[in-house]
Amino acid sequence: MRTATLSLLFAVVLGFASPVALAADPPPKGLWLTTDFPSATARAGEITTIRLKLQNSGLPPEVAALSVSGVPEGWKVDLLGGGQPVTAAMPPSNDSVTLSLRVEAPAKSAAGSYPIVVHAKTASASADLPMTLSVGTGLAAKLAVKVKLPELRGNPKSNFDFQFTVTNESGKDLVVRFGADTQKGFTSTFSEAYGTNELSSIPIEAGQSKDLKVSFKPPRDVAAGSYPARIRVEAEGASDQTQVTMLIQGQPTLRLAGKDGRLSGEAEAGKPSPLTLVVSNDGTAAAEEIEINGTVPQNWKVDFSPKTIDKLGPGEKKDVVATITPFNKALAGDYQSTMRVTAKGDSASSDFRITVTTSTLWGIVGVGIIAVALLVLVGAVARFGRR
Repeated sequence: MRTATLSLLFAVVLGFASPVALAADPPPKGLWLTTDFPSATARAGEITTIRLKLQNSGLPPEVAALSVSGVPEGWKVDLLGGGQPVTAAMPPSNDSVTLSLRVEAPAKSAAGSYPIVVHAKTASASADLPMTLSVGTGLAAKLAVKVKLPELRGNPKSNFDFQFTVTNESGKDLVVRFGADTQKGFTSTFSEAYGTNELSSIPIEAGQSKDLKVSFKPPRDVAAGSYPARIRVEAEGASDQTQVTMLIQGQPTLRLAGKDGRLSGEAEAGKPSPLTLVVSNDGTAAAEEIEINGTVPQNWKVDFSPKTIDKLGPGEKKDVVATITPFNKALAGDYQSTMRVTAKGDSASSDFRITVTTSTLWGIVGVGIIAVALLVLVGAVARFGRR
């Protein structure tokens, strides 16, 4: 008896653990029309859009004819697919097609409830969706804007990108326009949150939201400080706004030039020649740990005094002497050298034309050699000419 009881218990446990026993009942086959809101409000004289879904559960794909019955006289009701009026749809097996019911009630429609039925019919199945449209005042047009990070920090070279969400809290679709109020010199551009195309407006369906982005670019010479800006959204009969703040830190802006703005100098082959450079900071913050270096032609040398500058405040200048030594066999002519300054947060460079001259001693030696050659030639002519 005990053995039989254990066997029965074991069989029951196996039955519960069996995949067949655990499998859920398959969904019923058929064609279904559904909506999240079978009872909706339509404002007289305006367009109301309601989203529907045509579901094919386990049936082969077939063309489903679409229609609406019970439409009140004078009303305009259309079924839309992909934004265009449609009269048929074909959902794949175990899949669905999204539709929209667009309702336009006459401006003089009486308040009340109006029943309609949406139909879908294939050769082997059909579906009906009863709905109720109530005419009343409906929801007033309303927009809400919410920014994710209302305060950003950067420098004059930064782009300040604020992401924000616009919600259409009204009962109808709206085309939302947006703009920004900023201080003079700032520029602003709008785009979708993860897009690059610039926008000035965007359609938002009733009850839906859109994620957007506004990018502010400050002028290069902006002073350090806090700069507020306002994001505005507006549509027919609705508007909202929110404020953001840009915290701009000072930024050094280095400049490098020759004395009195000259970008040229002279040097003699094989001899060191000084070239005075002027390092200036035109930015809004101090430049620190400034290093000076340069690139000169092959076999040339260049040294700087000083080679580094610990700190250069906004508006300050510092003279640096670059000692350039051309190759001792360099030919006379113009050569290009590049001088650079590098600091934390900025750098600058300038090209200088260095004109190389050769020593006058070699000219004198050359003239002497020519003179000696002429004397030898004249002597030879005088001696051998008599013969």
